[in-house]
This record gives sequence, C-alpha cells and structure tokens, in this order.
Amino acid sequence: MSAMEFLALFTIGYPSFMATVWICGGIYYFFHWERGQIRISGAANDPDAPRVTILVPCHNEGVNINETIDHLFRQNYLNLEVIAINDGSRDDTGERLDALARKHPGLKVVHQANGGKASAMNNGLDQASGEIIVGIDGDAILDYDAVSWMVEHFIDSPHVGSVTGNPRVRTRSTAIGKIQTGEFSSIIGLIKRAQRIYGMVFTISGVICAFRKSALEKVGGWSTDMITEDIDVSWKLQLNGWHIRYEPHALCWVLMPESLRGLYKQRLRWAQGGAEAFLKHLGTALRFRNRRFWPLLAEYLVSVAWCYSMLTLMLLWVVNLTWSVPDWDSVTAVLNWSGGLLIILCLLQFCVSFSIDSRYDREMIKCLFWCIWYPFFYWLLNMATVVVGFPKALLRRRGQPAIWSSPDRGESFREQ
Repeated sequence: MSAMEFLALFTIGYPSFMATVWICGGIYYFFHWERGQIRISGAANDPDAPRVTILVPCHNEGVNINETIDHLFRQNYLNLEVIAINDGSRDDTGERLDALARKHPGLKVVHQANGGKASAMNNGLDQASGEIIVGIDGDAILDYDAVSWMVEHFIDSPHVGSVTGNPRVRTRSTAIGKIQTGEFSSIIGLIKRAQRIYGMVFTISGVICAFRKSALEKVGGWSTDMITEDIDVSWKLQLNGWHIRYEPHALCWVLMPESLRGLYKQRLRWAQGGAEAFLKHLGTALRFRNRRFWPLLAEYLVSVAWCYSMLTLMLLWVVNLTWSVPDWDSVTAVLNWSGGLLIILCLLQFCVSFSIDSRYDREMIKCLFWCIWYPFFYWLLNMATVVVGFPKALLRRRGQPAIWSSPDRGESFREQ
C-alpha cells in the first residue's frame, strides 16, 4: 500500500471506526442501564436527601435569566438552594437577579468583577452549603426532574465525582440549529454513552453537570486559566480517581449558535480547550496508575492526526486539479469503496441515536432531514477547528485568565 492510499484509507477509516465504537457503546449502554430505567429511591421528595446547591454563572444574561431561575424553583427536589453569580455583566443581569432574590427566598445572588465562568463557579462553590453542586448556564432551562436523576448516582456510589446531563438544543429556527439537534443525539449522546461503557469520559457538558463538593475541593475547583473549564475539571477529577457518569434523563434545554460564524467560534473554543487540557495533563495521564486513561489519550491523539490528514488530502485534491498528483487514481479508488461504508455507518448511527433519544425529545424527528447531513458537516467542522485550535493552545500563555464573552445564542435570542 502506497503512502497516498494509506492516507486515504486512514481519512475514511477513522470516522468509520469511531462511528462503530459509538454505535456499539450506545446500544450496550441502552440495554444495560437505560431501557426501562426507573428511579431507585425517593430522594426527590426526601427532605433528608443530600443538600444540593445549583450554581448559575451569569454574564450579560438579562434576556434569559428570569426564565432560567424561575424554572429552577420548579425542581422536583426539596433540599436545594440556588446561587446565581453575576460575573461583571454590562446589561441589567445584576438588577434582574436582585429582583429574583426578593421573589425566591431560596436564591442567593453574588456579584463579582468579570473574571470568567470558572472564577464565578469557584466563587459560588465557596458560598455553597450543598453536598452536591449542580452547574447550569444562565441561558438554559433545566428539566424539573434533572437534579433528582443526577443525585441518584452520588447516592449509588461514593466513587462518583461528577455526573454529566443530557443537553438538548432549543434553537431550531435555521438549518444550522436543526442540524445540531442531530449532533447532540448521534454524536454527543452516543459518545458519552460509549465512553461511560469504556471507562473514561472526555468531558462533562458544562451547561448541565453535577459534582460531589468534596471531589471538587480535592482537585482545587475549576481552573481559571483554561478556556474550557468543563474539559479541564473532567480530566482533573478522573486523574484523581473519581468516576464520571452520564445521565440521559437529566435534560437541559440550551441555546446554541445558529450562524456559521457563531458555531465556528464556539467549536474553535472547544477544540482549543481540548488541546489545552491534553497538554496540561499529559504528564499525569501517562503515569502507570492512570493507565485506564490511556485509551482516551490515544483517541484524542488519533483524532488530531486525522484532522491534519483530512486537511492534507483536501489540499492534494486542489493541487490535482491543476497538476497531476502521483497515485491519485488509487486514492480515488480507495475513497470510492470506503466512502460507501462510511455513509452506511453514519445512517446506522442516526437510526440508533434517534431511536434512543426520541424517548427524551419527541420533537427531534422534525429535524431528521437536516440531521442526516450532520456527519459530513461535523467532520469538516471538527477538522477546521482542531487544525486552528491546537496551535492556538500551544502558543497560549500559561496562567492567562480565561474571560468569556457573550456567545451567539441563535436567531430566537437575537429577535428578543
């Protein structure tokens, strides 16, 4: 096999292999844990159940914060408090939070200078009285049973340090918004199910997550210099022996970008954050005692290599339009027969993910036409953001505070 044929085979083979892993892991998870799952205790209605503190970091969330907070106080869980941290907002977020505190006695409001999401979460952690810490973004809506579903995992095992919930896209007014509905099911949902089966989760979903407070304190809370604090805290917890679980019943309805520019900026931040976590924790992860983490490291390294191989193949295709590239005919032959297999696997991935996740989001079937394009869209977007994000992570100065800016939250947000 020539180098060019190997490049083509790897470029098609890697996403095909990962789709197979996700499908098998997702199916096993569903039949082993998810199918027919019922609550195993009455923690939701037990005033002696573990105390829960919900942290809501807010930066320029004036449009959304009333809806977010009001829904939190409809949770089917008795023993909880809510702490909202106003992180130097320039709009009326602070005033709205103060008014909400007068409306909801269980709400505590903390005001701070703009220091980023991790800084806000750490500030809230210092104020929290709960044994369990739940984090939710200031523009999200938490399902009324989400807290009780996540708490069950902490009751079930003292080794559980974090539980990641099931975010669902609620901005579906454009093709990009509808396509992401498929991503959160066929990509993110299946990945977390599969990683839960294979032992390590790459990252919690920062928009909806729960932590054992003692576990957070032992790893020093959230790192304020990491551009994606959720990936970093996931690695810190697991490298310190804590387990992370996925709870699909813990639904959270989130606003997502609906423009290409907004989506690219968000995914570039995710890609850069993944690279920063990898570079920061590589030395610790390679120690023999953390050998269960090695498959996750290998998966990440191979995914980065794939992104650059995909870029190389695309550049060679452009060059071949003008000049003849050696062995290009054999590359085309490999792409022709292996590409068909990839298409079949992608369709199978959607069938599996939609059959599982439609239990939680019955409206997602309306986005089916748009979602079938997501595998192609996902891999291209993944390639572009990793190719740019990995060098940015290498060049970023260590210890530099990660300050957030207001993200693109979709057409429905802009219309308000």
